[in-house]
Amino acid sequence: MSTTLDREHLAAEGTTAATTASAFYRAVWRWHFYAGLFVVPFLLMLAITGIIYLFKPQLNALMYPQHVLPGGAMLLPSELLAATQAAYPASTITRYIPPPAADRSAEVVLSTSDGRDLTVFMNPYDARVLGVRDEYWNLQNIAVTLHGELMVGTVGDYLVELAACWGLVLMITGLYLWWPRGRFTLMGTLVPRLWTKNRRLFWRDLHSVPGFWGALIVVFMILTGLPWAAFWGSTFVRVWDQYPAQLWNEVPSSNRLAGELNTTGTKVVPWAVEPMPMPQSAPTGDHAAHTSGQADGGPTSGSVAMLDAVVALAESKGLAPGYGIILPDGPEAVYTVSVFPNDPRRQHTLHIDQYSGEVLAEIRFADYARLPQAVELGIALHEGKFFGLANQLLMLLACLVVITLALTGTVMWWQRRPAGRLGAPAMPKLPLWKGAVAVLVLLGLLFPLVGISLVAVLLLDFLLLRRVPALKQALS
Repeated sequence: MSTTLDREHLAAEGTTAATTASAFYRAVWRWHFYAGLFVVPFLLMLAITGIIYLFKPQLNALMYPQHVLPGGAMLLPSELLAATQAAYPASTITRYIPPPAADRSAEVVLSTSDGRDLTVFMNPYDARVLGVRDEYWNLQNIAVTLHGELMVGTVGDYLVELAACWGLVLMITGLYLWWPRGRFTLMGTLVPRLWTKNRRLFWRDLHSVPGFWGALIVVFMILTGLPWAAFWGSTFVRVWDQYPAQLWNEVPSSNRLAGELNTTGTKVVPWAVEPMPMPQSAPTGDHAAHTSGQADGGPTSGSVAMLDAVVALAESKGLAPGYGIILPDGPEAVYTVSVFPNDPRRQHTLHIDQYSGEVLAEIRFADYARLPQAVELGIALHEGKFFGLANQLLMLLACLVVITLALTGTVMWWQRRPAGRLGAPAMPKLPLWKGAVAVLVLLGLLFPLVGISLVAVLLLDFLLLRRVPALKQALS
């Protein structure tokens, strides 16, 4: 008798456990569904613009006059700036990028009187203007500005960050839904059944199998992109106080940070350098004469003349080719020379007194704290720069996986949705699952925007969607 009761008890427990597991599966499916509705448009945009930006070096070489025929000795940087100023007399020169090789053009960045920022490509041998790029209205800047802030500023930045964080939720829930719950089969689990006549099965496999194989690289891509995000990047990743403070012990510093030199589309100092303070130049004696031309925020004739010495200094310091020089924009401003090549371990930044040519601060990769070093390596991998074309192709694959998941998920939803209804999976009744709650709390702590939005959605679901019959019917 007791054996029979034990069997019945075990069977009841098994049934309860199976029911609970099934209910939890449907709850995860519901969250995966809603996360997908929100994230898919953003993920498509991020993947497409990311592909464009991945191949920036190749596209720029095709679109802009970056190559010249070497002939004789190169002109001095000050001579190139003088020629640029003559070609654009009502402009303010802000940045100079020396030719990275003998067959490459020099670049002079300037602001025009009508508010445009232009890059002028100069032949370094004869000072001819080879071409111009509008720094706002160009393919690369449009792509990266859409990618980072939807071209609408801070609000767009927060939306992109929120979508990226929910993309992590989407990947975690997707892996849970993919996990085999019965007998393991190779086909449909690790290999998609693309030859099946069942269209739903075809799209399901085309969604879940690439999602499994690409999950790791997609999660890596999201995490390495978050340091640029407005909220998460500034709050949880930047180590504001961990910079080589000894470099400023004997040098007066302004209230400015190096990060103010960067914009969404133009990065002129590395990410790890952004929270570091900007030193000040010290005008004394005859140097005061040079400040008269800086009422409009532009460089003085003296600071332009010093540019030749700054370039020579940068070369003697062994900065990697491709470095840029920010010209001083005030009487106490400095030259900032910075380079962040494909290998972030060669990053190098100099702040130089505009009057004496003295190096006020020098920051190399080894000076960064461990976390910024890791972030810089992640950024280089994210942008497809660290190990050349293979890195670009790897991140291209990640973007293609994201596009595949977004499109196949949309097709699956469209096929199964009832006419005139959203087709969301019904929310089952669930006991409190401590493990799931712990995961949600951890996600909320690591990614606060996810936590805030999660609480908002839960309240909306509990207070409104479940309690209004018309809404409940339309969503189900």
